[in-house]
Amino acid sequence: MRNWEAIKQRYLRDGLPIRLGNIASNLAKIKNLSQRATASNVAVSLVEESKIFIEWTANDADIDTAGELVELQIQLALWQLRWTKIWSDQAQRMEVAAQAQI
Repeated sequence: MRNWEAIKQRYLRDGLPIRLGNIASNLAKIKNLSQRATASNVAVSLVEESKIFIEWTANDADIDTAGELVELQIQLALWQLRWTKIWSDQAQRMEVAAQAQI
């Protein structure tokens, strides 16, 4: 089990651009894993981590960026709910890969 409180304390030390970059990096990893159909468990953990990072980041962003982050968080939650089905279907994995592209 990850110590989310310790991760949060460390994560919030970084400025907004770094935090946004971390979210973008996670999305790039999700895209790559989806395209290669490898490590489903890693990909879905990146989805969860990204949702949490967005929760910690959105309050410090301007209103437009915060709105985009909330929309992304909703998309991530939808993926998470359907992850098993998404991962077993190549077309759906490719759709996730396309949507995860920044």
